[in-house]
Amino acid sequence: MNRQVDVARQRFNANRLWAIVGAMVCLLSVVIGAFAAHSLKTTLSDYQIGIVGTGAQYQMYHGLAILISSLLFLALQTPTKLIHFVNSAFAAGCLLFPISLYCLALTEVKMFAYFTPLGGLFFIIGWCLLIWAIVKSPKQT
Repeated sequence: MNRQVDVARQRFNANRLWAIVGAMVCLLSVVIGAFAAHSLKTTLSDYQIGIVGTGAQYQMYHGLAILISSLLFLALQTPTKLIHFVNSAFAAGCLLFPISLYCLALTEVKMFAYFTPLGGLFFIIGWCLLIWAIVKSPKQT
């Protein structure tokens, strides 16, 4: 019984941590998007603002994915290791995809664009792992 309590506590704490990370990713996407739209609109071209907007949009989507998957995993009693794999993939995508777009928009250095597809790949991996985790979750009777 004690082992089950420890596993449940670990699962809860992992989900809590990832829910906080997801909420912070969402918060940053709003701050960055608003900053670009209001404070940088005289500095950046419409094209550059669009690039920042795309980065903020995908950052928000995947911050929500981290947040929602954490709550879903809690309900499904998903193993902690799997929770970390799924949300780590989403988090890596949240680092590479939007940040590369923000850097591209701000500096116009084309090299940053090479990191964007890698971030997208991490998003895809995260979604595939999420589907797999849901399929493999214990059946409720």
